[in-house]
Amino acid sequence: MVPSNPEPATQRAELGKRLFFDPILSSDSSVSCASCHRPEFAFADSLALSKGVQGKTGTRNTPSAMNQASRSAFFHDGRASTLSEQAAGPIENSVEMNLPLHQAVKRLRGSAYYRRAFRAVYGKNPSREHLLEALAAYVSTLETGSAPWDAFAKGNEQAVSDAAKRGRELFTGKAQCFDCHSGLDFTNDEFRNIGLYDGRTWNDEGRGAITKMTHDKGRFKVPGLRNVALTAPYMHNGRLPNLRAVLEHYNNPSRLVPQALGRDSLVHPLGLTATEIDDLEAFLNSLTDTTLLNGAKKWKPSASIDIFVPNIHNHGKR
Repeated sequence: MVPSNPEPATQRAELGKRLFFDPILSSDSSVSCASCHRPEFAFADSLALSKGVQGKTGTRNTPSAMNQASRSAFFHDGRASTLSEQAAGPIENSVEMNLPLHQAVKRLRGSAYYRRAFRAVYGKNPSREHLLEALAAYVSTLETGSAPWDAFAKGNEQAVSDAAKRGRELFTGKAQCFDCHSGLDFTNDEFRNIGLYDGRTWNDEGRGAITKMTHDKGRFKVPGLRNVALTAPYMHNGRLPNLRAVLEHYNNPSRLVPQALGRDSLVHPLGLTATEIDDLEAFLNSLTDTTLLNGAKKWKPSASIDIFVPNIHNHGKR
């Protein structure tokens, strides 16, 4: 049960949660943030390219919104530097939600529910600043750290399989995954070109389109690997359907794009056997949080009485 007078940070996150799951922020009221960032897929999507308003298809794969509180850059190309800045992107994107922020604020001010909710949390009517702050506050709560591998790291030898233990050794050794996927969330927050850019068929410039620097063409943000088993398909374009395809790409990085441009020197044939790839996949599977292994119910909005507006549901009049 939510306390009757939650702390301000909790209130902001709760308001952000309601906004995250509400299609009011899309031009035709058909799409919410959660339409693409789905809890059952670790707040990613199961499609290579997600669908936005009027069934329009996006241009990049939806990344997980989980474990973002410590990140230093957002989107595949890193064009946003804060969660609040990131939150504005999908709302105004013409393919995704297609709603200018000033119109989104106008809608929220026209809702009895949201007027009272924003007043309860911020002491004033909805604004651009507080809309984005609330969404950022919610996303910053989507942190996980209770995967089977975490239990093993704390001393529970039975928490993961022997295959996962071998996979971890490969991850930090022969497979060289740890060179990029380090730290608590298994990312070094850098940008890498892993050989999926040739300037022709594979022509998304990634970070290069933002910096306008030739050496950044084909570079994309290194994602964290927590809950990665739930977020297929993979890569910025969703072209790799499962974890095994990802591991096979790293094992033979010239197979998909033989004439890749600017591929990082770290990415080279690894000589992994089929059994070693199995073990690596077992390790990656062990990074799925138990709250997601047991179902995503915890992460979805509660149907209980609203903490802001006990007697108004469905936002009142808009």
